[in-house]
Amino acid sequence: MKFLTIFFLTLTTSPTWLGNFEAAKTEASQKHKLIMINFSGSDWCGPCIRLRKEILETATFETYAADHLVLVRADFPRQKKNQLPKEQTQLNEALADRYNPEGKFPYTLLIDENGKVLKAWDGFPNKSPEQFVADVSAYF
Repeated sequence: MKFLTIFFLTLTTSPTWLGNFEAAKTEASQKHKLIMINFSGSDWCGPCIRLRKEILETATFETYAADHLVLVRADFPRQKKNQLPKEQTQLNEALADRYNPEGKFPYTLLIDENGKVLKAWDGFPNKSPEQFVADVSAYF
């Protein structure tokens, strides 16, 4: 029974990662939230995978994010089987041109609803999920 409770809590509190920055800005404005953009190489970047598993997919982060953040993932997979639709690739490339022209991975940004960068994490932040959430909450 305890497993089912945890499973359903995870399903209900897991935030959605968007692929469209303009939609994220609209949602952030309407709900008065900040936007977190994560640039990731999901199938080739070891630190990206580690960030996702050890921080971004933890209950601590997901619970916090569901209430405070609009999440955007700009993924750049390399393996042919993981390639994104052309439209999504174009959206990710446009976002990278604007916020990650140096092509850093992982690269995570906290921005306001107007697109102003408040905080950037270059690489794996080397923090616990609780410490990462504390970093983010400092901007509220």
